[in-house]
Amino acid sequence: MNLKSYRNIGISAHIDSGKTTLSERILYYCGRIHKIEDVRGGGDGATMDHMELEKERGITITSAATQVTWKDHTINLIDTPGHVDFTVEVERSLRVLDGAVLVLCSVGGVQAQSLTVDRQMKRYGIPRLAFVNKMDRTGADPFKVADQMREKLGGVVLLFQIPIGMGEDFDGVVDLIEMKAYRNDGDKGQDILVEDVPADMVEDAKKYRQEMLEGLAMYSDEMMELLLSEEEVPNELIYKVACAAIKAQSFTPLFMGTAFKNKAVQPLIDAVLRYLPSPLERTISAKQWDDPEKDFPLAPDKSKPFVGMAFKIVEDTFGQLTFMRIYQGTVSKGSTYVNQRTGRKERFSRIVRMHSNKREEIDTAYAGDIVAVMGIDCASGETYSEDPKYCTLEDMFIADPVISVAVTPADRSASEKLGKALQRFRKEDPTFRVATDEETSETIISGMGELHLDVYVERIRREYGLEVIVGAPKVSYREQPTLKIDFDYKHKKQSGGSGQFAHIKGHLEPMDEEAFEEDDPILEQIKDSFLFEDKITAGRIPKQYIPAVEKGMRQCIVKGVLAEYPVVGLRMLLADGAFHDVDSSEMAFQAAAKGMFREYLPKTKPQILEPVMFCEIECPEVSQGSIVGDLTSRRGIMESTDIKPDGSVLILCEIPLAETFGYATDLRSMSQGQATFTMELRGYRPAPRNVQEDIIEERRKAKEAKQK
Repeated sequence: MNLKSYRNIGISAHIDSGKTTLSERILYYCGRIHKIEDVRGGGDGATMDHMELEKERGITITSAATQVTWKDHTINLIDTPGHVDFTVEVERSLRVLDGAVLVLCSVGGVQAQSLTVDRQMKRYGIPRLAFVNKMDRTGADPFKVADQMREKLGGVVLLFQIPIGMGEDFDGVVDLIEMKAYRNDGDKGQDILVEDVPADMVEDAKKYRQEMLEGLAMYSDEMMELLLSEEEVPNELIYKVACAAIKAQSFTPLFMGTAFKNKAVQPLIDAVLRYLPSPLERTISAKQWDDPEKDFPLAPDKSKPFVGMAFKIVEDTFGQLTFMRIYQGTVSKGSTYVNQRTGRKERFSRIVRMHSNKREEIDTAYAGDIVAVMGIDCASGETYSEDPKYCTLEDMFIADPVISVAVTPADRSASEKLGKALQRFRKEDPTFRVATDEETSETIISGMGELHLDVYVERIRREYGLEVIVGAPKVSYREQPTLKIDFDYKHKKQSGGSGQFAHIKGHLEPMDEEAFEEDDPILEQIKDSFLFEDKITAGRIPKQYIPAVEKGMRQCIVKGVLAEYPVVGLRMLLADGAFHDVDSSEMAFQAAAKGMFREYLPKTKPQILEPVMFCEIECPEVSQGSIVGDLTSRRGIMESTDIKPDGSVLILCEIPLAETFGYATDLRSMSQGQATFTMELRGYRPAPRNVQEDIIEERRKAKEAKQK
């Protein structure tokens, strides 16, 4: 196994940009499959969409892995979903990959989910290539897509190819480094014809080549000197500078083609080998087990102790299948390794290489590889090593769910079966949460959107033969204080024996906006946003009691005072207080924090925050008026409307999640089934006063009904 010729890559994009179609062509040209299947339509469906639901709906729901060979190189390829509802699949795939291909539609350009995928790639420092797909569509414009990438995604984008014709006339690409034209021949585009640049394109090709060289010269003094002295830049130098800059994530090279029409896919595979890093070129650091602040460098060396990360869990009829990226050492079938979190030793009974849902047994796997292991019981994101307390790999980012529904089995006797199904899905998908409502004893499932929960309900019906009754969707609101108030609270209790005494003083206030501005400002807004500050001086409260105050507050912020939604954006400063030598205890200070919360939080005039979605709608021009009118009635705020080259209209807007339930059906009826839309979480905003009152009243009535 030569690691230099290894590539671990993912294909990510917005919905319907052609990721799975591109994956299918890569598999075909690399000889992994011998018949091309389409994502939609007859046949067996695309190789990487192996679930029945994926074939029926024409969408990717779970990421699928495979391995192909191309020109003496081995590529581990993961095809990921485009819907924001399944964003965890993209997140955990990118967490363990070395490079990625960002696919963009030649007409749609940079769309809602493209921004999310771009943010995920940057979070994990993944070098990437951009591929403008669907060049055969009317209105295709890769130059406009490049401008959108610069404007919306930031950073430098350089064209490495220009198209020979666009739309229906698209016939191949001109490589701006080699200055050669590449066309496809054969019934499936399996043959590549290398020709001279068409005479009518020579001037354009020279112009764009010069732009590319000027962009690359920013990363090389040698190239800059050659350009300034107007000397010819050798191709070897161009490749060398481009490789180094792409691997350093300094810019994104742009390639183009049409996977569906089998054009210009092979040059993209060549670019993956040439520009994306091998495992040897990626620096991966774990954390020291006993000191998480210190880095523990890992080397892709098969002779060192084994370190691997379980990044995806799948339960099937044969037991749990754990997808694992091996960062260091060698893993062997039948050997025992240690889960670094639990300290438990587990035997890797079988190691398999995945090809979508098919598996091929292997005896050993080495550093840099991606395999699946059978016979272990772990959670997604856990680290395995040969020795206990060796090191831990940094976990992946998991977004909080935004929507919940109650589910109950139609047949009451099937509760245990439903519990098993939900437990399995919760283990597989960290964004899928299961809880029991304490007041109603209902089972509540939460996820990233309507489609997310709809897919799981459908899987319960099919895979477990269970009919379930699904309640109305519930939005995950939040409560946030708006005023700063001082508190002075004394907890005193005396009823025989030792009493309880705790006195705390300080203030509660809304958190500054800057506190939200971390790596991912949109999603950080719904993460744990309670800040506790200890300003106690001169031992006014003993140090051992201060954590009890914070603990008491953290237990309280789970349920706010308006409508019992979680409290976010709250800062508590503990400035002063008092204690009693005999009657004070951790329990007393915890009780004081809870009493203070109930008494003083209402005085901060809390408001209800609601999740707001960014919505992108593509519709025929004739439907634009009724769709915009409907969005306004749903409290939507228009951001822009653009007429696209093919005559359709692109509407960008913000809309509260509470107003989107059932929107797919309404949109279809307003546009005679021609409109499509995508949504992703934009952030949390204060709900209008009348809406807040309705939410509070609804919660009050629901509570009264439960009590009766």
